[in-house]
Amino acid sequence: KSSISFVCQECGYDSPQWLGKCPECGMWNSLREFKSQISPLRSASPNFVGQANLKTLESREDVRPKTLNEIKSSEKERLSTGFSEMDGVLGGGIVPGSVVLLAGDPGVGKSTLLLQIAFNLSRNKVVPSASSGQALSEAKDTIGATRDSSQALPDQNDKRGSVLYVSGEESAEQVKLRSSRINKDLKTNKNIFILSLTNTDGVAATIEKTKPSLVIVDSIQTMESENVGGLSGSVSQVRYAASQFIKMAKILNIPIIMVGHVTKEGMVAGPMVLSHMVDTVLFLEGEKFTKLRILRSLKNRFGPVDEIGIFTMGEGGMKETNTPEQLFLTKNVPPNVTGSIISVAMEGSRALLVEIQGLVVSSKIPIPRRVSSGIDYKRLELLLAVLQKHVLLPLSGMDVFVNVAGGLRLSDPAVDLGICLAIFSSFKNVSLSNTVAISEVGLLGELRGVTSLDKRIKEAKKLGFKNIVSFDTHKTLNEVIRSLGKI
Repeated sequence: KSSISFVCQECGYDSPQWLGKCPECGMWNSLREFKSQISPLRSASPNFVGQANLKTLESREDVRPKTLNEIKSSEKERLSTGFSEMDGVLGGGIVPGSVVLLAGDPGVGKSTLLLQIAFNLSRNKVVPSASSGQALSEAKDTIGATRDSSQALPDQNDKRGSVLYVSGEESAEQVKLRSSRINKDLKTNKNIFILSLTNTDGVAATIEKTKPSLVIVDSIQTMESENVGGLSGSVSQVRYAASQFIKMAKILNIPIIMVGHVTKEGMVAGPMVLSHMVDTVLFLEGEKFTKLRILRSLKNRFGPVDEIGIFTMGEGGMKETNTPEQLFLTKNVPPNVTGSIISVAMEGSRALLVEIQGLVVSSKIPIPRRVSSGIDYKRLELLLAVLQKHVLLPLSGMDVFVNVAGGLRLSDPAVDLGICLAIFSSFKNVSLSNTVAISEVGLLGELRGVTSLDKRIKEAKKLGFKNIVSFDTHKTLNEVIRSLGKI
């Protein structure tokens, strides 16, 4: 049996008939027809994607409503990724049975980071799931045709953590080339198993039979199944693959990390429901021509949100950075340089000292330029209006450029005062390089409070900065500039 429906390629809206405009996201001509089929394989094979386990979970006794006191819960032991930065973003490590979606621009280092995690996890003493010995022997006959001799299945006598790396974009030889660049001695890593396969049902069957300690799917957009219509990467295929892998993770208690592509707007490609289905959404950002890589947590059911991990990309792969001030603060700065000031931004629970640079020059065009890098352009225009109104800076005929050193993007309003003082320093040619500014600036020119002020000040003093300006020391922006003795 098959049914025809129309699904929006942008948001995943499902409609029984074709519509010119999607009522959910408002996009035109984005609905595509696809047929959903019920495969005999899914009903005939009791072991297909854990059907027997699903029937147990769906029994009446299991779905009986319970009170909170009747529910028994225990703290699950997390798996360490080997990177303290990533463990902090995840809330302490990978939770067994969780599903993580890792997205990022092409070439930013997603596959490299996951391969390093696989190497780190394979060295840990992790006991595999129970009753995996019989499943491993059965799996040799089931998927032997899809793997070469180098893709042997996990040894049931090996008690260390085994990692299954499913590569849908590259062959096993290409994955090995990258692995040799990251780890020179591949002979000691006998617990990483590569499966170059794009069939969703085949991958799910392999996971169920082998029961590794961690599964990495690179990437979810390359998975496809004959049970669903459409090409790989379509809404129906992505949604089907994600639901199958999530089902496997919850039933077998195996964590799964899925790599996701991004659109040209920087959003996760595929239906929005993909981000809602998974437990954690991570985003790896960074420019291709710089070493800095920042891992952000956009969603996390088992830990804090908006935490970041800071890495640097080198020839040997990703390296975590425990001293981020070395990346965001300019070294060997002349003592009397103008247009530079230090501010403290909060990224999750971490206080980061960042350098904000401002440059003001006379404009030769009727409409002066306003260029920002690392901060919101509209926020810059708002602060320029405050400077012209309340500090009486004649910036209407000036080109203004603002940059956050190190390539970090800031959305914390506590850097508003630093932006204003950097512009003022460049305009008046006054040095404020040893000053730390921490405050939000309102439209009335007043300084507003920010969160975790004590933690920000403590971090600044730890690095030797003593002249700290904040909303606790001054009430208005005009008062700050006058106290500096420059007006």
